[in-house]
Amino acid sequence: MSKDVLNSIKNKTGKTISPNQVNKLASGVSPSTVSNEAQLRQLIKQVSAMAKVPVSESTINEIVKAVKSSGMNPNNMETLMKMMMKK
Repeated sequence: MSKDVLNSIKNKTGKTISPNQVNKLASGVSPSTVSNEAQLRQLIKQVSAMAKVPVSESTINEIVKAVKSSGMNPNNMETLMKMMMKK
């Protein structure tokens, strides 16, 4: 996980997330996680809990829609994190 993503999280949320926390969460993510809407929603909620930043259902819907329409490579977790930070 690049320091840019972690710094972006800190700047947007005021919360610090360690690379170990992200790596632990990411280790359970597979390409199917991003392509399965229920699993993607669960991942978003896990990231929200890890960052201690609540995410509304409408924001979750926007993120899911953005991920599905982006055609991003589900193997690239960093791209997903950057996409989520834009929301």
